[in-house]
Amino acid sequence: MGIFTKDEGENGNKTAARELLPPALPEVLLLTAGTTTSLFVGYQLFRRFLRIRTYLDLTSSIIEKQRPLYGRVTRVGDGDNFRFYHTPGGALLGWGWLREVPTGRKLKDETLMIRLCGVDAPERAHWGNPAQPHSEESLQWLRQYVMGRNVTITPYLIDQYKRVVARAQVWKWTGRKDVSAEMLRGGYGMVYEGMIGAEFGDNESWYRRLEAKAKKSKKGIWGLSNLVTPGEYKKEHRA
Repeated sequence: MGIFTKDEGENGNKTAARELLPPALPEVLLLTAGTTTSLFVGYQLFRRFLRIRTYLDLTSSIIEKQRPLYGRVTRVGDGDNFRFYHTPGGALLGWGWLREVPTGRKLKDETLMIRLCGVDAPERAHWGNPAQPHSEESLQWLRQYVMGRNVTITPYLIDQYKRVVARAQVWKWTGRKDVSAEMLRGGYGMVYEGMIGAEFGDNESWYRRLEAKAKKSKKGIWGLSNLVTPGEYKKEHRA
């Protein structure tokens, strides 16, 4: 029988205790951290690339952060609004070549109704009320400018009609264009006058300068005699 000193006994106990620990504790900790990070990143990517079908899917976080959304215009029914089919990830996730964007008319529950920010186009005939002069020209301009095209919207708010008031931008040969700005530039609409749903982002002064130039040049609606603004028209027919 060997004789053990006190120090040797303690060292032996420590060695035995170490042998009882998991053999690769650092690796386990790294694996746990990696798994947690992967789950978090995966969740964030899932949220980022989750398709937004209607205004009900727009969270307060998306609106507050004004998160840009990429998609395609599927219908233009008025001079200042259109239907938007969200295609998260764009071509990188196969939209347009592996995944087709629907083009049918029955997309109400699959699209967002976008109301262009900062601009008001002449009113079309609605609910028995006559159309305003130049309303058809404004509608046709917007159709040729965005219909069937990919656009990026920046949502600002949801108005009383469940439309998403947003800035819309579309790529042209000359670069990215702000749709509201181009409408004002050509005299197809005027700066929005209403108190409810008024939203300009950071572009109100720019929009007003564009309107002033179009008005001075008598472009579009500014060439009409006895012009009634869309805001005045709506008040008159609401009374």
